[in-house]
Amino acid sequence: YLFRRLIVTEVDSEACAHFDRTKRTIQVEGSSCLKCEMVDSQYYLPNDIGISALDCREAFRLLSPKEQMYAHYLSRASWYGGLIVLIQTSPESANIYVLLQKMFRAQAPPQLEAAATAAGLSAEEYQAFLVYAAGLYANMGNYKSFGDTKFIPNLPKEKFKALVWESLAFKQSPGDMEALWGCCCESLYSLEDKQKQLGLGEKGISAYFSGNCCLEDAEFAQKFLDSKNLSAYNTRLFKTEVDGKRCYEVRLASAKKGEYPDEVCFGKHEFEDAVFFVKRGDYAFLMEKVCQNLEKAKDYAANDNQKRMLEEYIHSFACGSVEAHKEGSRYWIKDKGPIVESYIGFIESYRDPFGSRGEFEGFVAVVNKAMSARFAQLVNSAEVLLPELPWPPAFEKDRFLKPDFTSLDVLTFAGSGIPAGINIPNYDDIRQTEGFKNVSLGNVLAVAYATQKDKLTFLEESDKDLYIKWKGPSFEVQDDKGKFNFDQSAVRNPETGELISSWYKGSETWDSKFSTIASSYEECRAECVGLYLCLNKQVLSIFGHEGEDAEEVVYVNWLTMVRAGLLGLEFYTSESKSWRQAHMQARFVILRVLLEAGEGLVGLKECTGADGRPDAVITLDRSKIHTVGKSAIQRFLCRLQVHKSTADVEGGRALYEGYSAVTADGTHNFLHLRETVLLRKEARKMFVQANTYIKDDAVELVEYEGSAAGLIQSFVERFPDDAEKVEAQLLEMTCMDSSCWC
Repeated sequence: YLFRRLIVTEVDSEACAHFDRTKRTIQVEGSSCLKCEMVDSQYYLPNDIGISALDCREAFRLLSPKEQMYAHYLSRASWYGGLIVLIQTSPESANIYVLLQKMFRAQAPPQLEAAATAAGLSAEEYQAFLVYAAGLYANMGNYKSFGDTKFIPNLPKEKFKALVWESLAFKQSPGDMEALWGCCCESLYSLEDKQKQLGLGEKGISAYFSGNCCLEDAEFAQKFLDSKNLSAYNTRLFKTEVDGKRCYEVRLASAKKGEYPDEVCFGKHEFEDAVFFVKRGDYAFLMEKVCQNLEKAKDYAANDNQKRMLEEYIHSFACGSVEAHKEGSRYWIKDKGPIVESYIGFIESYRDPFGSRGEFEGFVAVVNKAMSARFAQLVNSAEVLLPELPWPPAFEKDRFLKPDFTSLDVLTFAGSGIPAGINIPNYDDIRQTEGFKNVSLGNVLAVAYATQKDKLTFLEESDKDLYIKWKGPSFEVQDDKGKFNFDQSAVRNPETGELISSWYKGSETWDSKFSTIASSYEECRAECVGLYLCLNKQVLSIFGHEGEDAEEVVYVNWLTMVRAGLLGLEFYTSESKSWRQAHMQARFVILRVLLEAGEGLVGLKECTGADGRPDAVITLDRSKIHTVGKSAIQRFLCRLQVHKSTADVEGGRALYEGYSAVTADGTHNFLHLRETVLLRKEARKMFVQANTYIKDDAVELVEYEGSAAGLIQSFVERFPDDAEKVEAQLLEMTCMDSSCWC
């Protein structure tokens, strides 16, 4: 189980039967010398994976009845919209979701256990089944939200099937359940190379594009969208060929369907040697449910900004207009310091292989006033701190727009995963002229950074206690995402001294211009700003860190980053030479920059662990952080900023991809270190979220235990009024596009 691969030679028929029964066999070659290759453990979720409940009871209790109603309907809108991620993730995700929902609606996890025993599953195999189901719900699909690798059930396929057949859901509706199983059983377990990770073309699976699309198609479609000043955020792309001519369908997410002659971007367009059809109606049923609940939330809005915000969101989701969503985001920015904070829509583009299409996301949270006061103090100090950053003032806006920076306790976060903090909106034109908001998710942090010492890898023993003590506080200081504008007139490159020769033109944006590296590049720039500014004593004092404690926070903050850079190797696919996770690629890049700085700042050596297996230790010389480290980050951050500000894609890509390269050359064999990281990786935690219901004109909060069974039950009870209709619609949407993935 712990070994990543097992090679068996000269296997007899009995041994082969054993491997077949346990479903560990991937391939068998030859006859006299057979090789049975074990499934890589990264494609399973371990039975002991961390699952914790998000505590929001006290925060919710302190809301007024009106605020609770507002939060309830925003949560309903978010949960319905979150189901869109199933359709966005993989062709089979929605089918698997419906299969599991039908099983668990008929029998809760404790009751289904009896059926599992009758079907011949051991206790460990049933737990593996529950963990898989919990993972499917938590990630809203069968690919990890953080890392984009596929995960499959850690029990034999025949055992899974036997459980389906033994379930009450099957006994009640055998035809439907057998058909569902037939739709997803092969893809459920398949680990063919293309299906191991999300990607475009031969590099992986993506439901943002039909299966016949490649990178060239994505680039060509972006060129068309730019020509029409049409955003890709809420779109998917489907390619066909008619009479030898390329035809593309750009499908916009909206509740309404059909073409409208008064809107010129819809309909048929001849473009170069291809034809584009721009259509509405993707995820129409779910988008309508989102709109209905946002309409109800309007009645409980606290002010006009919230009402106008919701009106624009409703228009956006009804008609497929990104411009309306941007307008709603403007009102959201103006809504300063609300008690109930939320944001909803097609937000982050991490999982689009091309980097332009947003995954649906919706969150509802309650402000933590004490921590928010510290963040407000940081924002108020920003105009003093900004000149500290290592680039000329010309590379910033003439006027600093103070953002909201608040700490929130999450009530609802619907989508593929829950981050520790968010910096939104992602529309660069709004960020640069009107502002943005930073939010830190306090109750998520409390769970995510609770670390057990025996699970801390790649650190010296002397560093582990410090890491555990200061990891949380250091994140608060680090989460300071710098977002600055660029004046395009008569600015000189601070590195070369020459006048700039490139800038953003027409409808070009950061995402459309830098595309495949945009998300990771921006995360890297933000992380570097955090590392750089945490060296400032004023920043540290705002968060209550003075003297020796302040130095400990700085040390652990930087140590966390270099360790994260090493851990990032888990999210690199050596076969395709590609990164699967934007944040971890960014942290690996920073590790490379700090290693390159030399002078003993960062040490990285391979060794053998106490268990006799390969290991590694990473060290950081705290005495050189303020000198060697600061200088290295200063230079690198300036280069990142200049390339971004001047739309220098060629220079920015060369810089970033150079540091992102994972090779066996040089001082460190990163390909070999990747094997060690995979050997010792720990599964990412999952969160159980509460549900809200209206009873006797009041909102009730229902919480669940922090376990696989609790996470499953929360989803079973999430759609109490129309679960069967929702599931039928998901199957219909999946069936409609099934031919696009062949």
